[in-house]
Amino acid sequence: MITVNPDGKIMVRRCLVTLRPFRLFVLGIGFFTLCFLMTSLGGQFSARRLGDSPFTIRTEVLGGPESRGILRKMSDLLELMMKRMDTLARLENSSELHRAASDTHLAADRLLPGAGLMERIQAIAQNVSDIAVKVDQILRHSLLLHSKVSEGRQDQCEAPSDPKFPDCSGKVEWMRARWTSDPCYAFFGVDGTECSFLIYLSEVEWFCPPLPWRNQTKAQMAPKILPRVQAVFRSNLSHLLELMGSGKESLIFMKKRAKRLTSQWVTAAQRLAQKLGDIQRDQKQILVHIGFLTEESGDVFSPRVLKGGPLGEMVQWADILAALYILGHSLRVTVSLKELQSNLGVPPGRGNCPLTMPLPFDLIYTDYHGLQQMKQHMGLSFRKYRCRIRVIDTFGTEPAYNHEEYATLHGYRTNWGYWNLNPKQFMTMFPHTPDNSFMGFVSEELNETEKQLIKGGKASNMAVVYGKEASIWKGKEKFLAILNKYMEIHGTVYYESQRPPEVPAFVKNHGLLPQPEFQQLLRKAKLFIGFGFPYEGPAPLEAIANGCIFLQSRFSPPHSSLNHEFFRGKPTSREVFSQHPYAENFIGKPHVWTVDYNNSEEFEAAIKAILKTQVDPYLPYEYTCEGMLERIHAYIQHQDFCAVPGSTLPGAHTSRSPFVLAPNATHLEWARNASLVPGAWPPAHSLRAWLAAPGRACTDACLDHGLICEPSFFPFLNSRDAFLKLQVPCDSTEWEMHHLYPALAQPGQECYLQKEPLLFSCAGASTKYQRLCPCRDFRKGQVALCQGCL
Repeated sequence: MITVNPDGKIMVRRCLVTLRPFRLFVLGIGFFTLCFLMTSLGGQFSARRLGDSPFTIRTEVLGGPESRGILRKMSDLLELMMKRMDTLARLENSSELHRAASDTHLAADRLLPGAGLMERIQAIAQNVSDIAVKVDQILRHSLLLHSKVSEGRQDQCEAPSDPKFPDCSGKVEWMRARWTSDPCYAFFGVDGTECSFLIYLSEVEWFCPPLPWRNQTKAQMAPKILPRVQAVFRSNLSHLLELMGSGKESLIFMKKRAKRLTSQWVTAAQRLAQKLGDIQRDQKQILVHIGFLTEESGDVFSPRVLKGGPLGEMVQWADILAALYILGHSLRVTVSLKELQSNLGVPPGRGNCPLTMPLPFDLIYTDYHGLQQMKQHMGLSFRKYRCRIRVIDTFGTEPAYNHEEYATLHGYRTNWGYWNLNPKQFMTMFPHTPDNSFMGFVSEELNETEKQLIKGGKASNMAVVYGKEASIWKGKEKFLAILNKYMEIHGTVYYESQRPPEVPAFVKNHGLLPQPEFQQLLRKAKLFIGFGFPYEGPAPLEAIANGCIFLQSRFSPPHSSLNHEFFRGKPTSREVFSQHPYAENFIGKPHVWTVDYNNSEEFEAAIKAILKTQVDPYLPYEYTCEGMLERIHAYIQHQDFCAVPGSTLPGAHTSRSPFVLAPNATHLEWARNASLVPGAWPPAHSLRAWLAAPGRACTDACLDHGLICEPSFFPFLNSRDAFLKLQVPCDSTEWEMHHLYPALAQPGQECYLQKEPLLFSCAGASTKYQRLCPCRDFRKGQVALCQGCL
């Protein structure tokens, strides 16, 4: 139990009475001044501790006179305050004595605190004066030392004239004018002196030669190479689910998907392990940064996950994470800018300086948002390490849009292109163009028992409409009325309880369904019908895998960035002839029907024919778990965009090419006696080359022969001899930068060769040119890989 002494209460009350507003103000001023002095002096001395900087010469001491002046002003201010307080205290004390003459003891109590405060402030003022004298002595000594050191090193801190470092002097000039523009320079020790500029530009960046008087031991020490760990297939995804984090609806969706497909991933990994046999696989250190989920990019997807928003990107990212983890690689997953900066070793500041350490990741998977964030915060390190980046790019980026200079000069510049990456570093959801790498995603695979149950449980006249947003249904009343004559129509349109969706009354709307329930709906349906949007999503493949027929509209004219708002600004000139080109071109009938919706008779005839058509569940191999694992494994094993390119393009100065004219004299083949190119992937022996018809893209020219255009083979064809082998005489040969070259100009016999390797492109066509096209074979059901690519 706590007791309180009555005398103590009286003493506290007397103190509170004694501390008049004036004295409280004076006490506060004194305390604030003392704190300010301690902070200021602490900063002055801490800035001059030995060993704070890697540089011998410092410039803070040049501020010595200003520091001494500040101390003098503080001392004078305290002295003036002390004099005024003394005068005011005397006036107040005399007044107190008159008012309290009857109680002299209480008056004495009131006088004592004021007198003690005066004595303390006088002592502070004297201490400040003493400190000022000592600081003055220290600063004078520092200035003397600085002048002596400067005399000895002045000639060693001038920008050298070294032809190996032509940009050095210019960079020093820039640092003189702008070194305070970003705090990261001070973080690396730049302090405004010439020496600090040169040390930074030679040891942190690489624009100047090393200074001879610097200790080069640290710079010469090569980073310790750690022994490689072999990748082992994993069968448990629990750690991956922890790595993915939580707190966002998008992450919850992705984790549920990965967990639901775990058994299929594990089974697929076992089959792929048997296929690969004893192939050694190094475990890669991989960073996965999902930029579109960061707050800095707006994270527009997370709030829409539960409201019918697009899920295709999150489906793909969930499958990428699962595949990388199942393959046995070491992952870091980030969905915030702060996490990204921490994992990369970004110095504090505005992002102009290189990373503080060598990049610890062999590969980085990100998207366009993440790519922009890395460029902003990695400084020069972005240029150094961008070859390790893989960009998950839903719709693809063609070479003409990727090359910054070419895109700017020829009108191909958009908000998403001009990164000057190898076009194969962009990884797409569908195999739009072989210029990019096809990443893909997976659809749930059914076993034979499940397939038989689906066939037996199908409703013969049930249709499900592709589209979770009410806007997709607007203007489709005519088609829905025709469809309603033959089939029962179901929808999965999101709606809030107080506002029903804007769909016809005869449609049975289930609302937004979780993925397992949506799968069950597809397993009962006969038809899955699309009305032109969304483009190229995963749902049609899921429907076909569950035994549905997919009906979609044909576009005439085709949709592209020239005539459709959705594609405007995207880094591709691709023309889309239907809602889902992959389903039309790589699957086709009887699973996929593409008709002209503007023709009511054709649309109704298709509905009648579909009612009579029976199909089995079908899923292309490349969209199974095993197909995706196989594809990503091959990319990680063989794709290397960091290899130093040669001084000239392959075939540029060779008199003879390593291929011969085929026996039927229609195309070129790799000569049997020609040596293979070391490290070439895909293997060069799979090359076949045709001269396309005028106005025909290489993508289409190769497909005409049942093959795939392979852009990595372009350098082998980029020579005059390739045209001669095809019996095409060149009246003249020109080297230019153009995304359609190598090509033969029409009319005439002018041969044009490619000057810029990044512009080799399977996409693009012109009636003016006959393009020289490199093609290859591909594995059945795996268009991304040639038969000898695994």
